[in-house]
Amino acid sequence: MEQYVIKPWDTRDGSEPTPVDWDMQVPPEVDAVAELVIKEYDMTVHNRTLITSKPDKGGAIWRIETNKGPRSLKVLHRTPERSLYSVGLQEYVVRQGARVPALIPARDGKLFVEKGGKLWIVTDWISLEPAAKVDLTGAQELCYGLGEFHRHTKGYVPPAGAKNSSRLYRWPNYYQKIAKKIGWMREMAKAYRETAASGPILAVVDKYEQQAIAALERLKASSYPKMVQMGEPHWGLVHQDYGWSNGQNGPGGLWVIDLDGVAYDLPFRDLRKLITSTMDDMGVWDVTWMRGMIEAYHRANPLDRESFEILLLDMSVPNEFYKHLKEMFYDPVTFLNTEAEGILQRVVATDQTKDQALAELAKDSSQYQPGNYTQVVVPRSPERQSLASTENQANWQLADQMQLPAQSQVPEQSQVLVPVAEEKAVLAADARRPKAKVENKPDEVKAKKALRIPEPEPIRAATVKKPQEPKEREKARPETRKEPVKQEKERTPVAVQTTTPPSGWFIKAPVVTPVEKAEPAKQQGPRLKAKVAPAKRAKTGDKPVKKKASSQGSKQSATNKKAVAKKAITKLQAKKPLNKSPKTSEKAKAGNQVVAKSGSPRKTQHAAVTHPYKKTAAPSRKSASSQAKKPRSAKAQKTGRNML
Repeated sequence: MEQYVIKPWDTRDGSEPTPVDWDMQVPPEVDAVAELVIKEYDMTVHNRTLITSKPDKGGAIWRIETNKGPRSLKVLHRTPERSLYSVGLQEYVVRQGARVPALIPARDGKLFVEKGGKLWIVTDWISLEPAAKVDLTGAQELCYGLGEFHRHTKGYVPPAGAKNSSRLYRWPNYYQKIAKKIGWMREMAKAYRETAASGPILAVVDKYEQQAIAALERLKASSYPKMVQMGEPHWGLVHQDYGWSNGQNGPGGLWVIDLDGVAYDLPFRDLRKLITSTMDDMGVWDVTWMRGMIEAYHRANPLDRESFEILLLDMSVPNEFYKHLKEMFYDPVTFLNTEAEGILQRVVATDQTKDQALAELAKDSSQYQPGNYTQVVVPRSPERQSLASTENQANWQLADQMQLPAQSQVPEQSQVLVPVAEEKAVLAADARRPKAKVENKPDEVKAKKALRIPEPEPIRAATVKKPQEPKEREKARPETRKEPVKQEKERTPVAVQTTTPPSGWFIKAPVVTPVEKAEPAKQQGPRLKAKVAPAKRAKTGDKPVKKKASSQGSKQSATNKKAVAKKAITKLQAKKPLNKSPKTSEKAKAGNQVVAKSGSPRKTQHAAVTHPYKKTAAPSRKSASSQAKKPRSAKAQKTGRNML
């Protein structure tokens, strides 16, 4: 069981219907690992109830009844290094006074247990109730609790060995990605013109694309570059999934739960998501609600003028349009024919009041004090340190880090990565759409090419030909060669991974034997023997069998070839050929030629060989193949046979 690694146990592609109890079950192996984790804590569990699970990610949470009261057992679905980052943040904000469930240490003193390739945590079970969603008061409670949480995250530095997560420096890349993918939506709508939502999308996509591009230009000219120079700990972390379910009222005020996905960022990014999603649910951009939510957040975590302006700028991006319609990249036909048209109508109707609401809120900018952002460059990778100087650093080490030195794993500003499924869907749609006329819209075609983000091509097996001599290369040219070259069939697949050719590509040149080293006489003797054995009679219907002439001459050296040949010819000419007879013995004297019956339909007999030693060479494959390709009449004309 110690070797079992928890992985997603039920992934769905979207085309299959989701069962009602899809998130209310876990594999028995996960249950078994949960029992092992419980034994690592100083508590006795009487009952364990599954609250919810994430089958597509590999996470789950249980309510456990223990001898020390109700508690929560949770398996974090991310990698241990990434989960260590959020576990450290949860302990940090608890010490800062935030209303976040406190982590209960295990028997070894650690605030987590690592089993099944995941981190497990245990906290006290807090009875919570969702904030009211029907009025502004509930929304303000949610925003005030969010501001408190952001204020307590400032100054956090993750423990050594944790994988850093930051989106602070990625705002320009995010805006650019939205503009690019909205352009892809145009191409998808053009490719699937027969779908119901194709026309409505093409009617508004240009407007939303221009909004994203304009927001990107405004961001570059704003105070954003100076703000991010203050560094990650200065701004703190965002929840990234904050909403009505992860912020609930409890003892003392609003509690924030589910901190798995926290990351460094400008904190009001969470506030923007909360406001825009609320306006989308309401179907109208209500200035009263927007102003009330911003003011509630400002009371808990004060905003300066620059932050307020960036907040409004982030609202101007077509976030909701992109969020709802990006589903077309996964199943274009189904989505564009079923859900897309209704979603688009709602988004467009809601956005009719968006510009006016943002213009009204922009008048409140003077109510916020300007920030003080010096040009001091703060390293993006802060030095890792312990959460408390009195704690043992071993309590924050993972299993695979016990024997390794602590190293900072904070990455530099990462690039925007496009999901593979979305890129493949766009490429498939582009292949299906008829090609546009380049001469009419040259600029548009160039823009389409700029939207492509090519995937790295897989390593393919390359065929390598052996090197050819200059004469062979001339023969191998398509316009001159008359027969296939054998070297083309001798190919060796080689997996090419680098630009440097493998050693197998370099073939040794053939060794040329010097002229002085002639073959021994015993090897060339069979071709110089004088006597010719009589040919066997061919069976009826078969072609005459031809045998090579054998020799009974003396064994001479290679240098006496001419003498041996002359002597053999003289002997053969002195003898008379045998009369043709069907009873000719196979022991006939050398120098006589027996003519076998032909296997042709006309039983044509060939004349006897007048010069036994000077044999006619066997037809080459070249001539045979070229003759075989000619029509029947051409063969008859060449051979002299009557084909009638």
